[in-house]
Amino acid sequence: MSSNTAPPTSAETMTIASARLLDKNAVCFVGIGLPSAAANLARLTHAPDVVLIYESGPIGAKPHVLPLSIGDGDLAETADTVVSTPEIFRYWLQGGRIDVGFLGAAQIDRFANLNTTVIGDYNKPKIRLPGAGGASEIASGAHEVFLILKQSKRTFVDKLDFRTSMGFGDGGDHRERLGLRGKGPTKVVTDLCVMEPDAKTRELTVTCLHPGVTRAQVTEATGWPVRFAEKVTVLEPPTSEELAILRDLQARTDAAHDAISGGTE
Repeated sequence: MSSNTAPPTSAETMTIASARLLDKNAVCFVGIGLPSAAANLARLTHAPDVVLIYESGPIGAKPHVLPLSIGDGDLAETADTVVSTPEIFRYWLQGGRIDVGFLGAAQIDRFANLNTTVIGDYNKPKIRLPGAGGASEIASGAHEVFLILKQSKRTFVDKLDFRTSMGFGDGGDHRERLGLRGKGPTKVVTDLCVMEPDAKTRELTVTCLHPGVTRAQVTEATGWPVRFAEKVTVLEPPTSEELAILRDLQARTDAAHDAISGGTE
């Protein structure tokens, strides 16, 4: 079966489901990795006018391939303009000009708090992660936040090893009491489902399952007793156009990065 006709993988479904969330006119602060794939897929499909901002300074970036880091030259070369990092945070983010922050993480808890700092004890970690970067500021300052990450008990944990970025803290009105602006995380998209915060408790609740995924699978992949909404929908399957564009983007990215690294034997 050719790659163009193969059924969508769970990772592709996750990326497409995330891309669909972006409004066509949104100003989006983009994280590297899965968030960047989803945001650029949105730009190449239903949202050609979306404004993608990366923390290194590019505004209106339209990369030909997915960037390896915020310092990828393709971001600057294809952007409408490039400003300083302080301006990105002071004028754009803290100034309330970011509609959506699009982030990933190594760990997430039931109140959508994120860990990108360490796995294990902070002083003697099993794994030292990249750190916050601008994620904590994005999570605190964007009008709303979308999160995308693969789901397992190692990722969806009962207690974070380190709270890097604020979701809803300890739940309820904790975020508001801290004076944080914006709605906080409104959608969490995984390779199994979509979660949204409960309107009162702010605990993440499953509202949509991906095609072919069962409640039991979601429960098994979650490190706390996950809750399901009263009405759980099923995601509209990826279209052939969405799949073709995503796979073409990924193929271009793989080829470009392989050329930079000199290929493999």
